[in-house]
Amino acid sequence: MEKNCKKLLLVGMSLLLSSLFAASGLLAAGGPVKDPVGIAPDRYVYYPGTEQLGQDEIRLVALGTGMPAARRSQAATCWLVELGNGDKFLFDIGTGANANMAALMIPFDFLSKIFLTHLHTDHWGDLPGLWAGGWTSGRTGPLVIWGPSGATEEMGTKYAVEHFLKAYNWDRMTRLANLASKPGQIIVHEFDYKQENKVVYEKDGVVIKSWPAIHAGDGSISYVLEWKGMRIVIGGDTMPNKWYIKYAKDADLAIHEAFMTPEQLVKFYNQAPKTALGVGTYVHTSPQAFGKVMSEIRPRHAVAYHFFNETETRYKIYEDIRQTYDGPLSMAKDNMVWNITKDNITERMTVSAEEAWGVVGPTAPPPPDHTVPDQLTKWSLDHRWNVDDVQQDMIKAFKEKYNMK
Repeated sequence: MEKNCKKLLLVGMSLLLSSLFAASGLLAAGGPVKDPVGIAPDRYVYYPGTEQLGQDEIRLVALGTGMPAARRSQAATCWLVELGNGDKFLFDIGTGANANMAALMIPFDFLSKIFLTHLHTDHWGDLPGLWAGGWTSGRTGPLVIWGPSGATEEMGTKYAVEHFLKAYNWDRMTRLANLASKPGQIIVHEFDYKQENKVVYEKDGVVIKSWPAIHAGDGSISYVLEWKGMRIVIGGDTMPNKWYIKYAKDADLAIHEAFMTPEQLVKFYNQAPKTALGVGTYVHTSPQAFGKVMSEIRPRHAVAYHFFNETETRYKIYEDIRQTYDGPLSMAKDNMVWNITKDNITERMTVSAEEAWGVVGPTAPPPPDHTVPDQLTKWSLDHRWNVDDVQQDMIKAFKEKYNMK
């Protein structure tokens, strides 16, 4: 009897909701599909390259939202900001993020501006992939990196990039012998990490400012991107601090870390209890503390990131945030996308290609300029095995097609 009553109640509620939707003109599941070969209605997802941004619209794509021990479902920190004027900016380029970036099929020429919040590997560990991958797949100009100084010279961004190129010297020299040299260059703009809300980039109506963050060691910073009267805050890694409270106030969208709980770090991330407590509440920001920060600054929309977003973690983190914050909130995961205007903020998920090719940009890739000599010595070349008999016809046809001598 009780089961039948529950069943009747559910049926009644279903009929009531159906009648309400019909009366209000709302359509379920994106609306009816009347044409079997036509275009379907809105699928509630973002298909990269199919939507033109409005002149006053921002698109934010999460390319990495996880932890240093990157997993297939979640890379380390990386945010792509796209503006209606065509500008694109990368904020951090953490380990594993390049795969998500490549799936968007954006020409590498449009992905040359990188803003680093600090120098942990989960925030710049995929620089090698973007540097070499773009160099070999159509980028025509250098990468340009903005990043903070450190408490000492060797703790700053300029030092890090210079020694990155030294560490990858074999890679660099062998490519210089066979590719154009300009796309292999990296230009660094280092600024004082102690500066408060000062401009680090200003062009075409876009202003990017920085202020200090507190994370592990001096030299971490947060950014705000300002454009068309809107403000997007990229917090980087930080414990709650007075600068963020002061300068992120009333942001349109505010990103701030909300770390896994100490218990989760022990149970799932293999940390000792003492380590977990220090990392989860001192080096990083606890969910409760994240909520308090957002309740103080009151953004139009808050984004929590820097945790493995799965069934074992997200609900507890969400509950802890809701102890101290009741405003609009996204629990970030890779390939989440937000479209931001002065009137609306819409969250969706990206649906992208697993096997994406590089896309040609506005400028044709340059030919090799052989900046350095061939890095193969006579010793290696003397051990080649002759295959001219099987490839000479192919080489001849290729040269004729592309007017090569």
